[in-house]
Amino acid sequence: MTIHLHDFDGEHSLTLDAGGLAADAAVVAAGHEPNGYFWEGLARFAWPDIAQHVDFDSEAGMFCAVGSSSDLARLKTAVESVITSPEAVRDIIARAEASGFEFDD
Repeated sequence: MTIHLHDFDGEHSLTLDAGGLAADAAVVAAGHEPNGYFWEGLARFAWPDIAQHVDFDSEAGMFCAVGSSSDLARLKTAVESVITSPEAVRDIIARAEASGFEFDD
């Protein structure tokens, strides 16, 4: 799995290497780039209750969230449920676009 929880000197982070994911084709088909910024936007839209408690530091090649270990564990479970499911990603993208949400990818 390309998603990892890290603990370095008391700072907790969650990273996901962008690219090579099962859901990438669905992201591209929807007109987006499956990079770290896209996954950050998806997390902000799909799980706002978690996203409001973490800080994001994503890059083109990597999604990154920093926060408490409990919030990041919840986010990891949520993200893992969609990166392997093109159908789930298509559904989130459709709901996001219908609501006027804009991905910054």
